[in-house]
Amino acid sequence: MPPTMASGMPTNTSRAEELKLLANEAFKAHKYSQAIDLYTQAIEANNDNAVYWANRAFAHTKLEEYGSAILDSTKAIEIDPKYSKGYYRRGAAYLGLGKFKEALKDFQQVKKLCPNDPDAAKKLKECEKAVMKLKFEEAIAVPQSEKVSIADSIDYHAIGTSPGSCFVSLKVIAVPAAVALVAVLAVYVGTKAALVVAATAMATILVFWGTFWKGRCKDSIFTKTRTLDLDVEPQYAGARIEGDVVTLDFVKKMMDDFKNQKCLHKRYAYQIVLQTREMLRALPSLVDINVPNGKHFTVCGDVHGQFYDLLNIFELNGLPSEDNPYLFNGDFVDRGSFSVEVILTLFAFKCMSPSAIYLSRGNHESKSMNKIYGFEGEVRSKLSDTFVELFTEVFCCLPLAHVINEKVLVVHGGLFSVDGVKLSDIREIDRFCEPPEEGLMCELLWSDPQPQLGRGPSKRGVGLSFGADVTKRFLQDNSLDLVVRSHEVKNDGYEIEHDGKLITVFSAPNYCDQMGNKGAFIQFEAPELKPNIVTFSAVPHPDVKPMAYANNFLRMFS
Repeated sequence: MPPTMASGMPTNTSRAEELKLLANEAFKAHKYSQAIDLYTQAIEANNDNAVYWANRAFAHTKLEEYGSAILDSTKAIEIDPKYSKGYYRRGAAYLGLGKFKEALKDFQQVKKLCPNDPDAAKKLKECEKAVMKLKFEEAIAVPQSEKVSIADSIDYHAIGTSPGSCFVSLKVIAVPAAVALVAVLAVYVGTKAALVVAATAMATILVFWGTFWKGRCKDSIFTKTRTLDLDVEPQYAGARIEGDVVTLDFVKKMMDDFKNQKCLHKRYAYQIVLQTREMLRALPSLVDINVPNGKHFTVCGDVHGQFYDLLNIFELNGLPSEDNPYLFNGDFVDRGSFSVEVILTLFAFKCMSPSAIYLSRGNHESKSMNKIYGFEGEVRSKLSDTFVELFTEVFCCLPLAHVINEKVLVVHGGLFSVDGVKLSDIREIDRFCEPPEEGLMCELLWSDPQPQLGRGPSKRGVGLSFGADVTKRFLQDNSLDLVVRSHEVKNDGYEIEHDGKLITVFSAPNYCDQMGNKGAFIQFEAPELKPNIVTFSAVPHPDVKPMAYANNFLRMFS
């Protein structure tokens, strides 16, 4: 449905249209920042055209700037309440933030405005399914205080020791059955009644299944420790861990298997993840790193499941070791479809030599992001439901920040909404939880720098934007020289901002197979710690598209 124009149409409409066409061409070329600039110029020439606002919202969405996309699409709706694409763009932005209920309202409006549009009907149906599933999960959720650690229930030493062990996750049986029941009952008795009936049904399944297997299995709702039927078959030709020690030979063999699209046995995957958890949970929220004089240290940004580009980093810069240590600064997973290979590789190096590799949490090391952007689906496909829960726990153990030689702060996102935050405040954050929507932990994971001074709203819709003066005061207050952060794709793989006091580094080249950007990593050598930035291009990977395991609904908009 074409938009209408508000009254008082400017005389500069022809120039605005020219700029819109140029912006459209930039968008088609995946030059989204350039497209945003051109749409902005079109809006300045004629700010009463809903199309310009909606198009700019779409470009913001491509850059994961969901907060800005919501503002722009809302403006388009204000200009023309009957412009369906305004609601469509805003719904897609809400979806990117995992706000399914808000997205549903917008897609309901799209369907109302375009009742005969099959695409609108399809997206509305998928959104309704997502909201129904969310409501069901909320209905059966266990309070945080009552949750039992899945990691504490698994003893990898005992995995496969019982030939008759028969672990079948009760969730695997009960939850899908109940979700299916909700979908059917909702049609006849309404969502609320359906949720009640399904929750009751699931409880019945749990009790029946537990009773049936009691005494027959070593893993049920009646036992504390899980013994998984994961004997390593004689014909298994992949990498093997002998005893408790993860060796370099094992890691090399595992990476080579991954490169050839072979799987690691779950027995060893459990061992790697559980050993990593033990190391991470013992660390403080802010980790101090000491680089001796004459030695070097490498910081990498987002990898986002691009395993073959991770291998290229190691090819260019050497494997992690005590003499060649790395810090990977969050967002190891999601988007790219080799996230399991990436996370197991990084965790294996951590097991091999804790001082060879440091790992920091990103905003995508969270349950809500993993549910939407592919990691959860990939783990279910390549490993199991149990691993989904296990990774969720382990991600909550990741430190939030690192300081190199008391000079360089490395965080995933950025700085804070208030002045006066000290390193001791970061160190005292209780990080063993899902990221909150506000506060220091949220801002460390989500915030972004801005060219203007002061602070502003987040273009992402979470965290905030902060200027060079904020960076300068924080560094002075904490006797630091530099902030290194990641979190944003950059054309050159990096960007130096805030008078040289802040560097963004991003290590996923040609992000999502479409951005055309370079990747980068930063080398520091003590004692000066002058940043040496190395850039690199993407390498080929098997024909598995990004987001291949992502939420079905989200893939419809990708």
